[in-house]
Amino acid sequence: MITAAILIVFRLAGHIPASGIDRTTLAALFAGSPLLSLLDVFSGGTLANFSILALGLNPYINASIIFQLLGYVVPSIEELQKEGEFGQEKINQYTRLLTVPLAALQAFGMYALLRGQKVITTLGPLQLFALVVTMTAGTIFAVWLGELISEYGFKDGVSLLIFTGIVARLPVTLGQSASIFQSQDILKIGLFLIISVLIVGVVIFMSEAARQIPIHYAKRRTESGLGASSYLPLRLNQAGVIPIIFAVSLVLLPSMLGQFLANVPNAGVASFAKTVSTAFNPQSLLYNVVYFFLVFGFTYFYTAVVFNPEKVSEDLQKGGGFIPGIRPGKETEKYLGRVLSRLTVVGGVFLGLIAILPSFFRNAIGATNLAIGGTSVLILVSVALQLIREMEGELVMERYEGFTK
Repeated sequence: MITAAILIVFRLAGHIPASGIDRTTLAALFAGSPLLSLLDVFSGGTLANFSILALGLNPYINASIIFQLLGYVVPSIEELQKEGEFGQEKINQYTRLLTVPLAALQAFGMYALLRGQKVITTLGPLQLFALVVTMTAGTIFAVWLGELISEYGFKDGVSLLIFTGIVARLPVTLGQSASIFQSQDILKIGLFLIISVLIVGVVIFMSEAARQIPIHYAKRRTESGLGASSYLPLRLNQAGVIPIIFAVSLVLLPSMLGQFLANVPNAGVASFAKTVSTAFNPQSLLYNVVYFFLVFGFTYFYTAVVFNPEKVSEDLQKGGGFIPGIRPGKETEKYLGRVLSRLTVVGGVFLGLIAILPSFFRNAIGATNLAIGGTSVLILVSVALQLIREMEGELVMERYEGFTK
């Protein structure tokens, strides 16, 4: 009930408009810009309304990613990550503090982008300050709601808010998709539905797929007197959706800068900016090729951050565990690194294909405004599977509590 109440507040806040926006021009701009439509998906539909939550949770996600990466290169943050709950609370506090300047910077950038598109009038210093503060406060408010859910409801409240934003956007997305088909396009409609179901099935399969590496514990004995054994699961997609978030931030940057610089007085700069903006249009081949390789590269990078074969090998050796046929220590580390590298190739290709999926659909079905996003599907499936596992855990706990009473 608490989670439901917080989600209602979040959706209501997503419809409180920020000031100084021409709604008609904004709607026309989003209808004709694949770039802004993609950004609207990541904000959960609040950007199209330009509400006080227009930035969504993107600044907080970016701050979290920055601290995860800093933990890999900064020894003091790495020590905090190893200090358990206390260290995690400290990192969360630093993440919230970093979210404020990131949100303010993104709010100013969004204002500059929309002003260049004549959607928003030029604001005075005080009005601009009020707009930036409002949008920054909206992001912090959304983060607070997510943490309330984590404390009193489901575990990952921020992911649930992103999930809710995408689900709330589904009627509009499906309506845009259905509007491209005519009544005689039965074949295209059937193809679209079949491929959509297949995509969801493949995403679920790839999200749950894991390589089970057997672990044997010689020091532990079972009732039969033999050594105990277990498995170390190496997930096919260790990095989750994070590489796509990384990559989309970089691949959208040339197009956003191009649109921003297209209106400068210098004719040479404006012409170059328009060329860059056209080349990195989300429907262009260059955009999709760069996007795919960025996602693939970030998958390798982030997997190396979240899974350290050396640490896993040390922990196994300290616990008396070993992989059958592999010597403990360096040999185990090399073996885990080799297996993880092969898995990451498949996971990186999968995430890259998911990222460029919308362009494939547009070209294959011949629709320029087909609104289907592989990234959104991946987020929806990941969060839904997490919620299902959490609810199943709660049901198991309820049964055990019933037995003990």
